[in-house]
Amino acid sequence: MELLNIFAHSEYRARNLQLFHDIDENDFTAINKLISSCSVMKVKANHAVIAAHTTDNRLYVVLKGTLEVQSHENIGAGASSMNNLQFMAGECVGELSVLDDEDQPYTINAVCDSELLVIEASTLWQLIDESNGVARNLLRLLSFRIRTTSALLRRRHKVGEFYRQMSMIDGLTGIHNRAWLHNQLPQMIERSHATSSPLSIIMADLDHFKLFNDTHGHIIGDDAIQCAAKILNSALRPTDFAVRFGGEELLIILPDTSKEACFIVAQRLCTKFAQSAVFKDNRLPLPHITASFGIATLVESQDIFTFIAAADAALYRAKNAGRNQVSR
Repeated sequence: MELLNIFAHSEYRARNLQLFHDIDENDFTAINKLISSCSVMKVKANHAVIAAHTTDNRLYVVLKGTLEVQSHENIGAGASSMNNLQFMAGECVGELSVLDDEDQPYTINAVCDSELLVIEASTLWQLIDESNGVARNLLRLLSFRIRTTSALLRRRHKVGEFYRQMSMIDGLTGIHNRAWLHNQLPQMIERSHATSSPLSIIMADLDHFKLFNDTHGHIIGDDAIQCAAKILNSALRPTDFAVRFGGEELLIILPDTSKEACFIVAQRLCTKFAQSAVFKDNRLPLPHITASFGIATLVESQDIFTFIAAADAALYRAKNAGRNQVSR
């Protein structure tokens, strides 16, 4: 930073600065005297005014130009959690490190060539002692900072939650994926064991899917998987969950559902799959999809791995029995 002048010899007036708004005339003489010898500094665009994690116990008041927080914490696709937090003419930065004598939390850069009034910590404390108005304005400033930080944290939380939810959704079908399954199913199992409430699952696999792909192409194959997911979404209760387990395998979680009720649901899904057309093309036979289903109901001491293995074993019994059917 380059020293331009002292405040008393500059063109700027204290009345235009937020720190000195609404100050009694009786206090202003003392205030002007205290800040008259404070430095007016020039900082060039993109240069740091305050460096993060350094001790710089001074208050910087923006007289001309704009300052901006440069955060090193990224969220989402490289977006800063402190993006767009700027300080315009009349505003100040650095007050926290003056008040608590701790390191600066963020780097603050000049957006453009800027001029700053630099108030040393000892001078700021004198200003607070001399004028209740300065103390009041500083409290207002801190209140604004807290509100701004809270809003930024809420935004960061929302963005983080959005990306977390996105990571739990299968991109092709829009239903849950295995990451979601391994996060949520153990909790459902634990709750079922604790409350002695039934928990059932259905493992489904589209029949002869490789042949379907080879005959109609992978794009139509993707359509078939999407069609299967739509059937699940339309047929299940709001309390049930559909998961793309992998490839053409699907898993359905049915809380508070007995083995007999689960078998009925699986049979209904089996019928719906066989009746659903993937696409209509007059030049080709209308392709339908069928699926094989294996069901399992949680038993005592069973964990996620043995629970899924039981449904998977039932699925293979359905396949070995001729496919397009349900096995328990």
